[in-house]
Amino acid sequence: MNRIAAAVLLAFSSIALAQTAPAAASVTASATAAAADPAVQAWLAGDVQRTMTLFDVPGIAIAIVKDGKVVATQGFGVRKLGAPDKVDGKTLFEVASNSKAFTAAALAMLVDEGKLAWDDPVTKHLPDFQMYDAYVTHEMTVRDLLTHRSGLGLGAGDLLWWPTTQFSTDEIIHKLRFIPPATSFRSSYAYDNLLYIVAGKIIAAKSGKTWGETIRERILAPVGMNTTTTSLADNAGNPDVANAHSKIGGKIAAVKAMPVPNAVGAVGINTNAEDIARWMNVLLAQGSLGTGPDGKERRLFSARQAREMWTAQTPMRISEPDPKLAATRPNFLAYGLGFQLRDYQGRLLAMHSGALQGFYSKVVLVPEAKLGIAILTNAESGGSLNALQWQLLERMLEPQAKTDWIGTVKAVEDEAHAKEQARLAKASASRAAKSQPSLPRASYDGEYQDPWYGSATIKHVGNKQVLAFSRTPDLTGELEHFQHDTFIVRWKERNFNADAYVTFALNPDGSIERMKMQPISTETDFSYDFQDLNFTPVKPPKS
Repeated sequence: MNRIAAAVLLAFSSIALAQTAPAAASVTASATAAAADPAVQAWLAGDVQRTMTLFDVPGIAIAIVKDGKVVATQGFGVRKLGAPDKVDGKTLFEVASNSKAFTAAALAMLVDEGKLAWDDPVTKHLPDFQMYDAYVTHEMTVRDLLTHRSGLGLGAGDLLWWPTTQFSTDEIIHKLRFIPPATSFRSSYAYDNLLYIVAGKIIAAKSGKTWGETIRERILAPVGMNTTTTSLADNAGNPDVANAHSKIGGKIAAVKAMPVPNAVGAVGINTNAEDIARWMNVLLAQGSLGTGPDGKERRLFSARQAREMWTAQTPMRISEPDPKLAATRPNFLAYGLGFQLRDYQGRLLAMHSGALQGFYSKVVLVPEAKLGIAILTNAESGGSLNALQWQLLERMLEPQAKTDWIGTVKAVEDEAHAKEQARLAKASASRAAKSQPSLPRASYDGEYQDPWYGSATIKHVGNKQVLAFSRTPDLTGELEHFQHDTFIVRWKERNFNADAYVTFALNPDGSIERMKMQPISTETDFSYDFQDLNFTPVKPPKS
């Protein structure tokens, strides 16, 4: 993309926000009391119930705000499959990367207060911060932490926190210096989580409190998000909490939650329909909390910072959707500060998705229409989010339209899944099934070391050969031979849906040079960044 096109993106998103943001005084904390709109209720239940059935989702909560008022905060389905407890407007869901907007807002408040600037070097606030490249370390700014243009690859280093690991936040930040870049600095977009963890650390350093305490005191309390929490531990004692669900062997099942206390800043928020409605109204009001008892406007952050968060920072490549979804193709696509930005039928959308084990969520804001939609689910179904996103947007923006986005998205998803299953079947059928490993199986046993993750071991347990990641208790699985010197690891936690190839390269003398990994399926979550690992055998100490 050339400089002119990039400038157009920046101008479009800034101008659209400036022209369409609602007046600050139009939104007050009391305006978020749920007042169900009969017109919305006429179709909402049917759309959500159909989505739950088609996409196999046990429970969904929906929040819709319009013109500073709440038109729906409603739950559907059950909190846990096989249990009677229903989802309602107060049921807590993990919202994963929708936490990034809270981190961006907290930094915006610090900018308003003069405690930092967006273009401050990160090392000014975290002197020990270090990337793989010395130039990037020196040039990386607070803004860069939020814009996915660091040069890191997609999801690089996520195995340091996903699934639940024993690394501390400080260890994760320290290990950034060992992760090689995939591209040059600021040259392209690639989504990452680790730099939002760094951003969370800056917030803690400037406030003198943890990220969670700061978010709770400075954002959640003023906004009135009184039941929202910043960790799974904070949910203890609250019975109205959704359970995680994943597919196991293609069938939906309740699974254990995935605590990630070391990844706050990137993830961490647990919220419900009622509270997220309040949050969306504040965002649509450019940070205004409305008028206080003294008649003066109260603000979370300034309108200037609101414009900054919704101004395009990093252009994103636009892919061609399936022809059935052609109407959803944007003309511009970029990342701001904690938000993805795009257009839809001439309107700016500021939006984000969130995904953790057992929970997917989406928040979509339309500043020009003063419209906000949040979709919270207790399952891993991106299709359900996309189907409801387009269906609810059309319902709210074009009531006369009759597109069946739910059925269309389901058809596209089924076709894509069928193609992937066919590819996997072909790969299995075309393997050299009669080939044997180059070495005796026991010769692959031992400890292996990766520069940024650390160690993993292979050993025989009874008649099974088991691969185990040293700092990730649940990443343990049995190795089965695939072909030649490639094996497949089948993780004991079958809900991960992340089985991977494990391939060994040998030295001329027949010893093992290295061990590489790669997800088997393209449907594996990108945070299982096995392909970035480069394990080498740990040499035994000399006697």
